[in-house]
Amino acid sequence: MYHYTECGLRNIYLKNGYYLRKTPYGETVSIENMEDLHGAIACDLIYHKPKLTGAEFRFLRNELLMSQKRLAELLSTSEQTLSLWERKGRVPMWADRMIRLVYLDYSNKSPAIVNLVDQLNHLDRNEYQKARTFSDTESGWKPDLAA
Repeated sequence: MYHYTECGLRNIYLKNGYYLRKTPYGETVSIENMEDLHGAIACDLIYHKPKLTGAEFRFLRNELLMSQKRLAELLSTSEQTLSLWERKGRVPMWADRMIRLVYLDYSNKSPAIVNLVDQLNHLDRNEYQKARTFSDTESGWKPDLAA
């Protein structure tokens, strides 16, 4: 069995569907159909886990390809609060239920939620892809903050 910690969850083990390979740099693992595996993990969390931990909440957010900032906006909370839930593991029940619903609708291709999540993700990509400028300061190179 392979302990699949790379997904960010400590309790996931794979019975099969993976290959261990030796390389000049050490042993590596190759997992078949990772997208399907992550879908199975997400559905297991949604349907069988009574209360999500912070790591499980983060896993579902990552599966939605959403940043903390955009999910916080969707949930009408702050990015800092959402970060705290993910790090400390105390996810409020309403946020727990909401991310389950958003993930289910998104994975089932509900047009309204797919459009909403895609639009929010698009905002993140556009925000990051803006020209980034850097200045050489007395303390070294620093990114210029947007005005």
